[in-house]
Amino acid sequence: MSGPISSRPATSRPAHLQWRLLGLVALGGVIGAGVREALTLVIPHLGVFPIAVFGINVTGAFILGALLEALAQRGPDEGRRRAVRLFVGTGVLGGYTTYSTLAVDTAQLLRADDWLWAAVYALGTVIVGAAASIAGILLVARSAGRAPERAAAGAHAGPETSALDDGEAA
Repeated sequence: MSGPISSRPATSRPAHLQWRLLGLVALGGVIGAGVREALTLVIPHLGVFPIAVFGINVTGAFILGALLEALAQRGPDEGRRRAVRLFVGTGVLGGYTTYSTLAVDTAQLLRADDWLWAAVYALGTVIVGAAASIAGILLVARSAGRAPERAAAGAHAGPETSALDDGEAA
């Protein structure tokens, strides 16, 4: 069967129709969900406060902010940068963070008439998570701002391209 979609090369298809990219997201999701499950099993609640899920969502927000800023600084969302974004950002961090568990835990706190902890948990996760993502962005942006200074001082001894750059230049 041939048609306009099947006659196009695989690379011209949108990302959500490319099996290779879908596989990267799925593999990353399995890894991230596994890490999250392991952490929630070993880190007990702090009283009624689900500290593991809180920490997971906040650290995930920080890492995602840093990752996306680092990728954005290296160029357009294509090639290896897109693959890294989909694998780590959408897959690993999407599986690692769990805002659905935040909703369930908040509902359980509300059912137990623990309104104060429910509010602290829900609002705290969103506010601290937003601050963590901004901190990740600023950390990478600040580090990138210092890179030219290090290069000028002779401290930059690495290759001109990084693993996140497209392989064409390497």
